[in-house]
Amino acid sequence: MRFQRRKTRSRTGICSSAVKNPELNFPFYIARRYLKSVSKNNAINIINRIASVGIITGSAALFIVLSVFSGLVDFSLSFSNTLDPDIKAEAISGKSFFISPKQQAELQRVNGVCAFSKVIEERVLFVFDQKSEFTYIKGVDSLFNNVSTVQKSVVDGGWLEPESNEAVIGYGIYEKLSVGVGEMTRPLEIYAPKPGKGLIENPEDAFRKTAVVPVGVYAISEELDSKYVFTDFSVASELLGYQPNQVSAIELKLCDGANEAAVIGSMQKIFGNKLLIRNRAQLNDSLYKMLRTENLAIYLIFTLVIILILFAFSGAIIMMVLDKKANLKTLYNLGAEVRDLRKIFLLQGTLLCVIGGTIGISIGSAVVLLQQHYKWVMITETLAYPVVFSITNILIVLGTIVSLGFLASLIASGRVSKKLLEQ
Repeated sequence: MRFQRRKTRSRTGICSSAVKNPELNFPFYIARRYLKSVSKNNAINIINRIASVGIITGSAALFIVLSVFSGLVDFSLSFSNTLDPDIKAEAISGKSFFISPKQQAELQRVNGVCAFSKVIEERVLFVFDQKSEFTYIKGVDSLFNNVSTVQKSVVDGGWLEPESNEAVIGYGIYEKLSVGVGEMTRPLEIYAPKPGKGLIENPEDAFRKTAVVPVGVYAISEELDSKYVFTDFSVASELLGYQPNQVSAIELKLCDGANEAAVIGSMQKIFGNKLLIRNRAQLNDSLYKMLRTENLAIYLIFTLVIILILFAFSGAIIMMVLDKKANLKTLYNLGAEVRDLRKIFLLQGTLLCVIGGTIGISIGSAVVLLQQHYKWVMITETLAYPVVFSITNILIVLGTIVSLGFLASLIASGRVSKKLLEQ
């Protein structure tokens, strides 16, 4: 497109010198002018305002909802993370395996491993004052506190001492068995079946038995409070008849910034691919899948709402095309191509989505940060509704708004055609 006079102004009020390079400057320049201009038709102005408010509201709502759900995810996982280590290694076949001193030394030298603990887990019978309950005994060594934070969840009493005949029980077991904490004269009895074959003549010969003194009660969640009874490693080993260096699992804590995949690879080399090694997400695979599915469902529902809003936004662009029809004819007669005129409204709609999405995210961010600081919305009297401010959520919302807005603008800008301009 060539202009004979650089200072000639068209009916659109645009200096021809500003559009010498239509491929780069012309559509963007016009789109920016249209974005700031006010139509003579008041109905179109109202439609544009409604569309803009819809984009701002939709992006703010989507960001707030994603932040709330991120907070709920972290809140839900905080319970299981209290008991679950960063990495856990168990036998692929059977309930136990042997770890040699050499393997322990090699594991200590693995880059990224801050601490590891040997544990014994088995489902056994607990009996107290003619009440019984089947649950897991978990024998832990002296390094367990370096791997787990469960000791911080003790609400009554204290944590067990190494090489002692003590136990820490969950609040669920505490209620079911009515166990007394610290009562030396009324210990908690534990029964574990003896392995073997053949008929049992004396029932007492079928079980190994020991007794422990509950010295603490931990409380995490209703489900987890009935899962474990913690004892010293030696107590569980003797009860189950384990040999020295025989364990049920190895639990690891990774250092900050550690390469999880590299640590797992090193462990597989040390133990010869004989162990099932899982990270925290894999230990709670069903929970993580459920949370991811719920997150996706919430995102899709609110994305559908945004799509409905963008229908009105697309209609507003079409109304703008019709309102600027005379100006478009002038540009067309001056030599502008139809594809350049379509780019005007494509860029106008995309810019409006970028600006509206940015404003909406700013509003949503303010709401989230204020909730984190002032705790306006409470679940209980002491627990605020959890929210998480995340850059990932900002990118997701902005990407959703801009991509859907671009698509809506592309469809609406298709209304500009040679037939329309020649009418």
